Parts: sequence; C-alpha cells; structure tokens
Amino acid sequence: MKRIALFPGSFDPFTHGHLDVVLRGARMFDEIIIAIGNNSSKQRYIPVDRMIEIMERLFKDQPNISARSYKGLTAEFAREVGANFLLRGLRNTTDFEYENTIAQANRHVNQELETVFLITSPALAAISSSIIREIHRFGGNVDDFIPFPISEIGDIHAQ
Repeated sequence: MKRIALFPGSFDPFTHGHLDVVLRGARMFDEIIIAIGNNSSKQRYIPVDRMIEIMERLFKDQPNISARSYKGLTAEFAREVGANFLLRGLRNTTDFEYENTIAQANRHVNQELETVFLITSPALAAISSSIIREIHRFGGNVDDFIPFPISEIGDIHAQ
C-alpha cells in the first residue's frame, strides 16, 4: 500500500521551515501532497494559485511531491486523495498544543488518518509565515526565509 502524506497549511508564504519538513517527510512517505487550505477567516497575502505555481516549480524534479488547494475539512480532503497520514511540523510546545487538538479532531472525522509530527530543525524554528509577511510588507528582505526568489510572487500589492 502506497504511503501518502498530506502536508496541510496556508503556506502564505511557503518557508524554508516548510521545505525542510517536506524533504524530510519525503524520506518517510511514498508521496507528499502539500495541501493549501482555503481558510475563510484569513485574507491571503499571496494568492493560492500563485503559491501552487511556485511550489510546482520548486518540486519539478521530485515527482512524489505535489501541491494542491482544497476547501473544507482537511480530514475529508485526505480521504479524497487517498492520504492516510497528515504531516505536521512543530517549532515549539505551543505548536504541539495546537496541533494535538487538531490531530484529535481529524482522527474523529477520519479514523484512518494518522498525524505524524516532525520537530523543526533548530536553525529554522524561528521562521513563521506571519513574520515573513510582516517583514516583506514593510519592505524588508525575506530572501533568507523562503526557498524561492521573492520576485516570483509578482505584484501582490496589486491583488
């Protein structure tokens, strides 16, 4: 049986921390689907379609890693794509508390779904998408935090 893991999140933007989790997860699973959820309570900084294009280029030489968007419950989307694992990265104990609650709820919705936590590499633990957005919004350089040239996101201020 193929081991498919869903790596869900907003990825707004996709960071070096996210990349680290995906590449480490790719050693454990046959396939990783990076799943960008549409959270109706959040306004995106980078449009979902644009982020998917960037990820497709980033992983073009790794056919076992793909990116897709979805709406609705993560556990239901996992069932839809045949994933029996959720892959999550943990930076700290606050992340664990939050992710543990979500893992329990996902397991309630889809009993076949196991959540696998990877501890973030220490050098990347301070990186968060929200901090990167704030730095970029005010004209700061975010090149050290993301695995693609910032020019790839285009003119987000025109969105």
